[in-house]
Amino acid sequence: MNSFGIRLKFSTFGESHGKALGCILDGVPAGLDIDEAFIQSELDRRKPGKSEFETARKEADKVEILSGVFEGKSTGTPIAMVIYNTNQKSRDYSNIKDVFRPGHADFTYFHKYGIRDYRGGGRSSARETAARVAAGAIAKLMLRELGIEVLSGISEIHGIQAQEYNYEAAKKSIIYALDPEAEAAQKDAVLQAKARHDSVGGVSRVLIKGAPVGLGQPLYYKLDAVLADAMMGINAVKAVEIGDGVLSARALGSQNNDPIRKDGFESNHAGGILGGISNGEDIVLNVYFKPTPSIFQEQHTVTTQNDEVDFSLKGRHDPCVAIRGTIVCEAMAALVVADMLLLNMGSRMDGVVKYYK
Repeated sequence: MNSFGIRLKFSTFGESHGKALGCILDGVPAGLDIDEAFIQSELDRRKPGKSEFETARKEADKVEILSGVFEGKSTGTPIAMVIYNTNQKSRDYSNIKDVFRPGHADFTYFHKYGIRDYRGGGRSSARETAARVAAGAIAKLMLRELGIEVLSGISEIHGIQAQEYNYEAAKKSIIYALDPEAEAAQKDAVLQAKARHDSVGGVSRVLIKGAPVGLGQPLYYKLDAVLADAMMGINAVKAVEIGDGVLSARALGSQNNDPIRKDGFESNHAGGILGGISNGEDIVLNVYFKPTPSIFQEQHTVTTQNDEVDFSLKGRHDPCVAIRGTIVCEAMAALVVADMLLLNMGSRMDGVVKYYK
């Protein structure tokens, strides 16, 4: 499947080394102010080649809106956006034309489809996530109208954990570090791995502020389930936690419950979601990225003919994919919340009557 969402639905297209990639976003209400500068700024946050902590591939990631916008406002019709690839080096992948890279989707894609696009992984490449960020930027514009904000940052790299979560600091950090005190050590861990031709994993922490009570469609389209689905669909993500996550399995019920008073909840172990429905508190997710599988050490693998070989990878790759991945987490979270807002509009008859009368 190349589409996501119900009322606000987007589909992406394109490959890492193809001519372009892009998306079609359907379900955006007419009359939304489309701030193209903001959309581009979101892509700039994710684009490669900005620092030594990212891949050396330099792409402008200039987005072009093809349809669905007239005189700066959405028309209610599908919004199509395209981002042209300008810095492919497909020759870097010629030595893996018939070789499966360990940790990548090469093996499974080939056995599923019987066709091998070896140029940077083709459709399975994280380059595709640029299209998700473009769609997510429009979702953020929708959320802005309702005072809802989606933030994120890196809370952990290679086991070096943040002791505080400062989302304003993350905006200014080249690695989107949430804790300025941990940032130097986290940067050092990335550069040390890079010097060894290796990579490291990391954790993105996502915060959704201002979401109203009632978002989520039980039983089979719960808010937490769909958020987890959205995050697990991002390249290299291996685990997702809502609220306290795995820590809740180690707690007592008396410790894990969030007591309620007339002015709100006294704690937020649930991460802002109860029974698959938002409860008005901040929605908190932790998204775990594995180390980038593209490393420059000799590795054991097999060919498309199932012959055992040793090989060394070439190309340009992120030493820690979590860094740029956190921007993709924001985008997907925004798309989920915007979709849930549209779905929730018809959940009560008094709301329907209010709208039509």
